[in-house]
Amino acid sequence: MPHKESILKLKTEAFAFRVINLYKYLVEQRETVISKQIYRSGTSIGANVAESINAQSHADFVSKLSIALKEANETEYWLKTLFQGKYINEKGFQSMFKDNEEIIKILVKSIKTAKKGSNE
Repeated sequence: MPHKESILKLKTEAFAFRVINLYKYLVEQRETVISKQIYRSGTSIGANVAESINAQSHADFVSKLSIALKEANETEYWLKTLFQGKYINEKGFQSMFKDNEEIIKILVKSIKTAKKGSNE
């Protein structure tokens, strides 16, 4: 397994745990609609990365990472919505937003590298 994917797997797993804790906090605050949305998208990032590790083909690998990227972009949207709606404070927002942004950058680079490798 390439080194970047293992870093990506670790980062997305850690992020999923943070999302789960955010979900629990939001449920305690009685915010259930958005909490379900960010729970689904935020944990799906790591699930798709995990699936990509044993992809059936190169195309399947790229597809799984692309789905993870879409989920990370959706998670970014929900984080912004939660912050602007004053459901989370700026410190929490900045920290999670930064982690998600880093995951997005790694996913974009991994997808580009994988696509380039399939063209050679």
